Amino acid sequence: MSRLIPCLLCLLFFLPTVAAADSDQQAQLQAVTSSLEMAFPNIPLKQLAPTPIDGVYEIVTQKGEILYFAPRSGHILVGEIWSSHGQNLTRESHNRLMTAKLALFPLDQALKIGNGPNQVIEVSDPDCPFCRDGSEFFAARDDVTRYIFLFPLDRLHPQADAKSRYILSAEDQEAAYEEVFSGTYDKQPLPEFKDNGQLAIHRQIVSKVGINSTPRYWINGKFVSGSNPKEFEKLLDK
Repeated sequence: MSRLIPCLLCLLFFLPTVAAADSDQQAQLQAVTSSLEMAFPNIPLKQLAPTPIDGVYEIVTQKGEILYFAPRSGHILVGEIWSSHGQNLTRESHNRLMTAKLALFPLDQALKIGNGPNQVIEVSDPDCPFCRDGSEFFAARDDVTRYIFLFPLDRLHPQADAKSRYILSAEDQEAAYEEVFSGTYDKQPLPEFKDNGQLAIHRQIVSKVGINSTPRYWINGKFVSGSNPKEFEKLLDK
């Protein structure tokens, strides 16, 4: 008991200091937020946080864009922040934001393939070569459960919309997916099918998450942008 009393006294002195520091930081962030809103009223601010660079703050917009604000000079900075150790801090922030959006995917609306212990959520375009690379990687594994949301990029791949509708309207979606992603219908017409409207649901879901390019993955809850087999292996091993 005699040893516990000094520890408790130290804690009582320490807590007000921590509370004051938190209060000062909140007040500072509020002042920076007010400065930003006055200087750039058209930026739809969602979140603001300090960066490792003194006087520079990270802005997250309502659209999920990451910008930087220097309140002393009143400038908005666009680009990436890298540490001296080679860490892309901007990308890490973006990945955290995207990881937090995992709950926006209703898995019962996805095309499901596999029944393994690793959960993989994919946003994919049937005619995107990088999407096909990712699909080939996961098709070779039996330890994943894949939840696939199709998001054809019409301007880049004019046939992708019809291929996506064909997959999602098929009685055997998995078989249709494998046919399309293996290139079966790249040089021959699709079989006749009756569109069930599922692609419109996929587009709506993906747009709500804030994605406008493919492929995108969430592997065991962690976000990965693009087809990156080394990163896939790392997250699957975990």
